[in-house]
Amino acid sequence: MIILGNLFIILGAAFLFLGALGLVRMPDLYNRIQAGTKAVTLGSLAILFGVAFHHPAWLPKLLLIALFILLTSPVGSSTIARAAYLAGLKPFTLSSKEKARYLSQQEES
Repeated sequence: MIILGNLFIILGAAFLFLGALGLVRMPDLYNRIQAGTKAVTLGSLAILFGVAFHHPAWLPKLLLIALFILLTSPVGSSTIARAAYLAGLKPFTLSSKEKARYLSQQEES
């Protein structure tokens, strides 16, 4: 059981890392919100699941934490996106010429 718990904790840490990487790599606020929210929610739940294998007595508390994360994460990201939209922040768009240049730069790095 400990090994399975460790695997879920490592999986959760990987998703948290990918969420942080998405925050750095995505071009605008809307994409960053999506990358961060989805990956961090899944990573947090995987870590909680792994901790549940290590400490089964904590399961009720971990379930409450997971429920809190599942309820607040989408609400928070939607609120941030709506505030950005109402403030006039435009989504990232590229013309066809800029898109070709952007994609060629991504292939080089």
